[in-house]
Amino acid sequence: MKYNELVQLYFERSNALQAYWTLYVVILGGLLAFSSLRKQPAVVTTAMVTLLFALFAFKNLDAIHDVTVQRVAVLDALKQTEATTSAEIQRLRATVEPTLIPATFASVKMTHLTADFLTILALWAMEFRRRKYATSP
Repeated sequence: MKYNELVQLYFERSNALQAYWTLYVVILGGLLAFSSLRKQPAVVTTAMVTLLFALFAFKNLDAIHDVTVQRVAVLDALKQTEATTSAEIQRLRATVEPTLIPATFASVKMTHLTADFLTILALWAMEFRRRKYATSP
């Protein structure tokens, strides 16, 4: 693969990663909006929503893992590509490569799991609040 093709592939993988994070945020926002608009307590509904969100979050994190590994692999391939004689490519390489710093999967995983935990906590806090006000005189 040529150097420019590897650079393009790196950014394609970056776009794929961004798409998974965007999907995650949209689902999370919709879920919290749905839960906040409910008036009556419903433990079964909250439990089902929690389970479905946990399954979605697990699969989303799995997809994010795959794309993160791919980005790191492409970056490694970029750095191992033989230097070409073109001065323009050399300048590009010296300028661009130091800025390509993908997040480690450990940091991505911690961010995702923290958001998952806080979302589930918020779902149940809203459920307990509904229960509290439903039984209050």
